[in-house]
Parts: sequence; structure tokens; C-alpha cells
Amino acid sequence: MSNKSRRSFLKATAAFAAAACAGAGRLAAKPLSMPVGLQLYSVRDLLPKDFAGTLAKVRAAGYTEMEAAGYYGHTAPEFRKAMDDAGLRCVSTHHSMADLKSRTAELIEYGHRLGLEYMICSYPLHRNPKADGPFTLDDFRYMAEELNKVGEKVKAAGMTFGYHNHTPEFGVEGGVVYYDELLRLTDPKLVVFEMDCGWVKASGQDPLVYLAKSPKRFHLLHIKDMVKDADGKEHSAVMGRGGMEWAPILRAATNLKHYFIEQEDFDMDVMEALRLDAEYMRKIEL
Repeated sequence: MSNKSRRSFLKATAAFAAAACAGAGRLAAKPLSMPVGLQLYSVRDLLPKDFAGTLAKVRAAGYTEMEAAGYYGHTAPEFRKAMDDAGLRCVSTHHSMADLKSRTAELIEYGHRLGLEYMICSYPLHRNPKADGPFTLDDFRYMAEELNKVGEKVKAAGMTFGYHNHTPEFGVEGGVVYYDELLRLTDPKLVVFEMDCGWVKASGQDPLVYLAKSPKRFHLLHIKDMVKDADGKEHSAVMGRGGMEWAPILRAATNLKHYFIEQEDFDMDVMEALRLDAEYMRKIEL
């Protein structure tokens, strides 16, 4: 074979190999197989008006798993029956630390009767009950202590306890990020984390960094796309409108058990927006 023929052959072989690899990559990609979950805060304005009807619409929009944010005056059997009737499963719930401290046994019993897998603390508490204003590093060190205490009780009831972030957790004092301190001081056997990816981004942080550092701690994710207003403030929007790259995040969440879409702001019909969100998630390829 002449040098010229050999060069042509090698080029053709390389091109074929590259195409084959690309094709193999496409074949290897697969849709996200987990159930599409919704944080019910997304329909907070609809549930008080028509609880059962709203749940039925949520199911029709493509959701099967729920995370509660309040029980709207329903007993645990009533709440569970409404979920069952709609073809939904409530796997997690949110409570503030103030409620968890003052109503620990009551909320654990409710969650147990509801059949929850997770109970999540969704808002922190100052160490000084009279304090107001921004949270401090000392507040989050106190929070870590309290999370461990509640986590022990939730675990004893057969559920898993976790913490959900907003933006205050990413404050910095003396070079220490509050969220990093929560991760360091909470017992992994008692406290897991639910990362709200949208608020992590809005805080100027990268979800991938935390998932890389502590992959086993993150059992749950809030899926929330963010867009920036003219004034620079970020708010949630229909999935795909923001700058979030979800496939890398979901691949990095190697200990993920459930995820919940949460859209807080709407510029269209709420249920149509949530339908588009669910459709977007079903099309993601990992």
C-alpha cells in the first residue's frame, strides 16, 4: 500500500471510528427513569380552593410523586386518601425548624401515618429566639445541633430527616460558608440534604461542586430553573428557560432517591406551566 493510500485509509478509519463512538454515545444516553415529582408549594394558591381537584390536575400534568408543604387543615388519613384517589404518592414533606422544635412528636406521627419516607427542615432558626434579621454562622452551628436532635427522632420513627436550602445558607463568615458548616457538623446517619439547585445557583454557587464534594449526603433535589430580571434578581421559570444544565447535575447526584420540580413564579396558567416542566424532565437524557 502506498503512503498516499495508507494516509487515505487511516483517515477513513478514524472518521468511521469517530462516527461509531458518537453513535454509541447516543445509544448509551437514556431518559431519566425516576418518577417525576412535584413540590406542592408550586400549587399553593390552588390547593385551598379545590384540594382534590388540584391533585387530580397535578396527576394529569404528568406527576406521580409529591412533596408536601403544609397539610391544608387535613388529617393524615384525609391527606393520604386524597393522594391515593388522585393516583399520587407523597414521599416527603417540609416543615420549618420552629415547627419541628415545638411540635416534634405531632409532626413525626403525622408523617408516619402519611407513609412518608422523608421529613425535611425547610427553614432555619436563630439561636437566640428574640433575634431577627440575617442568619449568622453561629445560627447555623446551632441549626446543625438541632438537626441532629430531630434527625435522631425521625430515624427512630422509620423515616429519614433532611435539610433544604434557600439562599441564606450560602452566607460567608471568616471564610466559612454556612452551608459547608451544616454539612460538616450534621451526622450523616441522621441528616441528609435536599439541594434546591435553583437557589444554589441564585446564591452564586454551583450544584456540581457540592455534589462532587459530598455525593452521598444528597438524597433529594429540587429542580428549579432560574431566570434573571432586569434588576438582576433571579426567579423561577418554566423548565428550559433558564441557564441550568440538568443532565450533568442529575448524573452527579449519584445517591439521588427522589427529585421534585418546584416552580414558584408563573407568567402563564399554573397547570400548563407544570405540564411543560414535567414534559421537559421526561426528555432529559443522561
